[in-house]
Amino acid sequence: MKAALLAMHYQNDVLHADGKVRVGMAANDPKRQMLIDAATRLLAAARRHGVPVISVRIAFAPGYADCLRNCALFRNVAASGAVQEGDWGAEFFEALAPREGETVVTHRRDNPFWETDLTEVVQRTGATRLYMAGIATNYVVEHGARHASDLGYEVAVVGDACSTAKPHLHAASLETLSMLADIVTVDQAVAQMGATS
Repeated sequence: MKAALLAMHYQNDVLHADGKVRVGMAANDPKRQMLIDAATRLLAAARRHGVPVISVRIAFAPGYADCLRNCALFRNVAASGAVQEGDWGAEFFEALAPREGETVVTHRRDNPFWETDLTEVVQRTGATRLYMAGIATNYVVEHGARHASDLGYEVAVVGDACSTAKPHLHAASLETLSMLADIVTVDQAVAQMGATS
């Protein structure tokens, strides 16, 4: 079984302590380094075992002309000045940034597949199983996992490489997704990648 890894929203505004987005990680969250370490191990294992890494980012044009403000989430993003193209906050967190030659997909809604080329990018890998990790669990990860499941992929959400600012929402999202995806740890994902490489 061929796999690919979607690493979503590991960006400065989302993950860094000085970032502007707080739905995925509270400003002073003591678990920040644990998440970074888990995601680092996951990315390293995927690369070691030849699993394609697709980095997914959210970013808007300066001034947010391309930001649809039909809900509180995106109104709050625009009000905060977060993830604008060309700004430090929209860049990838250095330790989790894509490597040269890896694919990057940019989106502007909750669903990373919506009005992007992510479907085609995944198809080109030949993967039938998608590992998903990122921030926030209950937004981009959940939307992406649901969409991938509807497309017919076998989905595995790597729970300890995901986060929300409120742990009960993280747990609830993983519980909901357990009917659509395998919920795995980084250690389990690494073992599975090694077994199929």
